Amino acid sequence: MENKIKVSLALLLLICLINMPYGYYQLVRFLAMIGFGILAYRTCSKGHLNVAIIYTALAVLFQPIIKIAFSRYLWNMIDVLVAIGLILSIYRKTKNLPR
Repeated sequence: MENKIKVSLALLLLICLINMPYGYYQLVRFLAMIGFGILAYRTCSKGHLNVAIIYTALAVLFQPIIKIAFSRYLWNMIDVLVAIGLILSIYRKTKNLPR
């Protein structure tokens, strides 16, 4: 389930690079907050506190209640970096699994 959340969030964030209606960006912020919150809870319950802190910080960054005002260029950079990080975390996790 975690991989599905990561892939979904990565896709949503990469679609933000396209010029979309403002409502889409609000939806992405809301879904990202929920998704990163779930990921933070699951990683914290597994004992990975450092990763849980990163997911919590991302949930706060993307939360739609108190908006953090960055330029579109900076938001695009954040979206791409977070999407790449999510995809790499899937690869890293599957690479380290015992066979």
